[in-house]
Amino acid sequence: AAGAARPDRWRVVCSVEAHSSIASAARVMDVEVVGVPVGDDGTLRGAAVRAALDEHGDSVFAVVATAGSTNFGIVDDIASIADAVAGSGAWLHVDGAYGLAAMLSPASRHRFAGVERADSLVVDPHKWLFAPFDACALIYRDPDLGRRAHTQHAEYLDTLTETSDWSPSDFAAHLTRRPRGLPLWFSLATYGAAVYREAITGAVDLAQKIADEIERRDEFVLVRRPQLGVVVFERVGWQKADYDRWSARLLDEQHAFVTPSSHAGRTNARFAILNPRTTYEDLIRILATMR
Repeated sequence: AAGAARPDRWRVVCSVEAHSSIASAARVMDVEVVGVPVGDDGTLRGAAVRAALDEHGDSVFAVVATAGSTNFGIVDDIASIADAVAGSGAWLHVDGAYGLAAMLSPASRHRFAGVERADSLVVDPHKWLFAPFDACALIYRDPDLGRRAHTQHAEYLDTLTETSDWSPSDFAAHLTRRPRGLPLWFSLATYGAAVYREAITGAVDLAQKIADEIERRDEFVLVRRPQLGVVVFERVGWQKADYDRWSARLLDEQHAFVTPSSHAGRTNARFAILNPRTTYEDLIRILATMR
């Protein structure tokens, strides 16, 4: 509001399991990240966001909900977060870089309830939409706000910026860009959306199936039930060095590329299922190498 006191620091609220790019962007903007704890299931919910907003007041200018965390593929409770943000004046951004593509699947669309209330959202087609690196889609609820924030003004640009013509250069910090979305458009035009829907649904179903098998085996511990296509598990009795040796051996033998991860200080293994050609038998054979 006009005349309001400037806060000591501007702040962004997000889950403690939000992608590292949030912290990176905050460093560039010289703002503070408020990492909000999540429950055992990894989901950020509106009540926790409301508490952070109450604590930090008008210094919070943005809240980021994660739609598919990198480490676990967990989708925050977007609808309750939108309820918490409503009326606060904060911008609601949904980081769906990895997971938002799963909205295409009837099996997981319900997990994204409330995404239509976001002020902006992002999805990376080079992840789960099978496009070449580095395609990224940024979508604004009100594109004019993006234009006002990012349009660059200069004598040689005025002939472009003073018109109402749509230009992607007006909606992000960088000016010159190549047509990153063209390969995705061509693929969609060639194969159709139904093929994408089937591929994503297949990955979600496969993640559930292999998680069931991991839970059945005494030598493994499933860290969390998967929501999308990421399955995180531990091999009982293994330390970090065991995971590292196993991962390197799999790669040296050209068997598979499965890198160790960690959670709460414990090393684990992680299946990130994206390729529609990955089979249940492929994953079973990988588990067999962990004996």
